[in-house]
Order: sequence, then structure tokens, then C-alpha cells
Amino acid sequence: MASLRLFASARSVGKVIACAGKKYTVEEAKPGVFAEVDLAFFAAGGSVTRALASDAVKAGCLVIDKSSALRMDPNVPLVIPEINPEQLRTHQGIIANPNCSTAVTLMALWPLHLAFGLKRYFASTYQSVSGTGAEAIRELEEQVQAHVKGTPIVKKVYPYQIAFNLIPQVDTFGTNGYTGEETKMMLESRKIMGLPNLKVSATTVRVPVVRAHSVSINAEFERPVTVAGARAAIAAFAGAELVDDPSKSLYPTPLDFSQKVKCGVGRIRLDTALDNGLALWVCGDNLWKGAALNALQNAELMVCEGLLKPKSALAGI
Repeated sequence: MASLRLFASARSVGKVIACAGKKYTVEEAKPGVFAEVDLAFFAAGGSVTRALASDAVKAGCLVIDKSSALRMDPNVPLVIPEINPEQLRTHQGIIANPNCSTAVTLMALWPLHLAFGLKRYFASTYQSVSGTGAEAIRELEEQVQAHVKGTPIVKKVYPYQIAFNLIPQVDTFGTNGYTGEETKMMLESRKIMGLPNLKVSATTVRVPVVRAHSVSINAEFERPVTVAGARAAIAAFAGAELVDDPSKSLYPTPLDFSQKVKCGVGRIRLDTALDNGLALWVCGDNLWKGAALNALQNAELMVCEGLLKPKSALAGI
């Protein structure tokens, strides 16, 4: 019989969380707790992964890690199941989950790569505040309310007001002027797609949207492209939903793709600046496909393929 255990820091020990009609008491995440755990989802940040993942692996527990700590480790597969599921067989106890923007972007680019051979892509993201966390959602809501009431707008989470504004910074800036989020999109795309020389240039932007990220993509391919061929490739792909009828103003929006399994792809057109180029738009739930859903899909595939040998319990950290 499968069971679920929840782990967190010492300050949360004893907290009761209700889910699907059952109540779970939070335990402390510390070395030694994984002896009877088959599979642990790590979602508490890189410091926790670095502190506890090796202990879980030694106990025979498979770790699926949501943090960025091990994504680029050559010994840790970085997996989107619709793209590189074969990498699940190479794990050494840990499987990494991709960055949310990368996951959404590749739901559009992978089927196009299979059809035309991806050479390079440029991306501008429109990232929801839920990517920062619950405090950011509250900040956006409070700033909107303050604007309506005419009261002072308070900034705590972001360096600038997010309500009615855009902030062209997601993560910290590196020495080359690109943010960590922008660099992740490049490096993770290369690893997941198996294209070590893929050229990527991204600009990541935080927008006043609660949930679901959107990405504007301009991509260049090795082989000649057509809009009809691109639409057919997207429509046939398990991870995407084609929403593309300009005559009826049909295209994906973040509201439409919040709490949806697939990512929406539309605005597909020939790029006017790139050879063999396509311009397109994709929206996807950053909390689902960009985070929890992808991790669950990896776990489900491991079970279905007989790659996970059960002991007793599942765990969430």
C-alpha cells in the first residue's frame, strides 16, 4: 500500500496539511528519514538538495529534484518525459526537473526540432509572479488594491512595483549581463534536447500575471520550414495543444493555460529576419508543466517502466 510522508524544516514540524480528504503531519527533513521511502520529491531549494539528497540516495530512495542545484551535473539526468525519457534509465539516484521557462519553451520547440532541425532560437519570456512564490502573488494583489484605493504602493518582493508594470529581471545578473534565468534556458535546452552547440539568446521578464508563463520565440532551423508543417508537428505532439487561427483571434493566453497539462502554441508564422525561421508564441502553467507536473510525470514513467523498486512510501520535501 502506497503512503505519503511530508518533510520540512524544524519550524514546520507538527503542522497538519489536508490533501484529498486525508491529513498529514509534517516531519523534520534530516538525515536518516529516507530509510523507508521509495521516492522523494525535493522542492525546497538547492541548499536542501545539497544537504539531504546524498543521504536519500544512500538509503535507496530515488530523488526527483525541483531545484537548480544539480541540473547541469553530468551525472544527473535532466528530464522532460515527452522529450528525453530514455535519460531516466541513466540515473544514479537523482533526477533533475527543468527550469519552468525552459520546460514551457521546449514544449513548442521540440516537435519543431524533430520536423526541421533546430539551429538557434531567441526567446522573450513573460513570467508570472507565482514563479517567485506566494509572497509575490500577495504583493501583486495588494499593489492592485492599493492602486484602486489610491493608497501608497509597497514593494517588498520585487525591486520595482509589479502591478501595471514589467520587470526585465528574473534571477540575478551575471558578469555577461544575462540573468541566471536566461542562462538556464540556454544550458538546459542544450542538455535536454541533446544539442550541445545550440545557440540561444533569452530575455526573461516578470509580468503582472498570477499564473502561467508565456514565451515569444524566434527560431531558425536547418531545413526549410512551412507554417502548415509547423502546425502539424505541434498538433501531433503529446505535450502541446495547437491554438492558432489568426482569422478568429485564436491563440494561447496564460489564463487559458493555467491548470492545464499541455502547453498552448500559436501565432505560428514565417520569421522575416531568419533563414528557415519561424516565429511563435507558447503559454504553459509554470506550477504544473514548469514544476510539479513534470516531476510527477517522470515518477509515473519510472513506475510504468519498472524502474522504481518499491519499499514503502513517497515523500515530499
